[in-house]
Amino acid sequence: MSERVYTMFESPVGLVVVTAAGGRITSISLRDPDDPPRPGPDRVRDDDALARARAELEAYFVGTLRDFTLPLGPEGTPFQRRVWDALTRIPYGETTTYGEIAASLGIPSASRAVGAAIGRNPIAIVIPCHRVIGRNGSLTGYAAGIERKRWLLAHESEVAGATSLTLFEGDAAMGPVPAAASS
Repeated sequence: MSERVYTMFESPVGLVVVTAAGGRITSISLRDPDDPPRPGPDRVRDDDALARARAELEAYFVGTLRDFTLPLGPEGTPFQRRVWDALTRIPYGETTTYGEIAASLGIPSASRAVGAAIGRNPIAIVIPCHRVIGRNGSLTGYAAGIERKRWLLAHESEVAGATSLTLFEGDAAMGPVPAAASS
């Protein structure tokens, strides 16, 4: 088994922790700054080895990067990996639903199974599970917290050029999208 390395840095949505093995990103998690990871003996902090990942994520946060080029190695079942691959095809600044993901996989009745797989996504932001919303447009669960999901969606909407973001069907837009630097 190859050595697992990690890095962490502050971002507009809290502490970002990136882990890799064999030169591939295996996880990206978002944490509260007062709750840093407690890596085990099988993980070594190596900021240099993950400098590219940090650079791409920082560029994403300032709005200059929409498409990641990082080598990914998420660990999951074949079904989970199919779902995560489908997530990578959701365009930047857009959203989709669990049902639409299930339908795109040819199994339209599997929206709950798709939701469970999305909930196990180990690579936040780069595999953009934050772009999946409820059928009625509502924000649904996000392992890193709904406020982070809201920030990520608003950030992408702003960068993509939208002036407001409608999250709930039939409701007014949530208003001007907050500037990324002030959030």
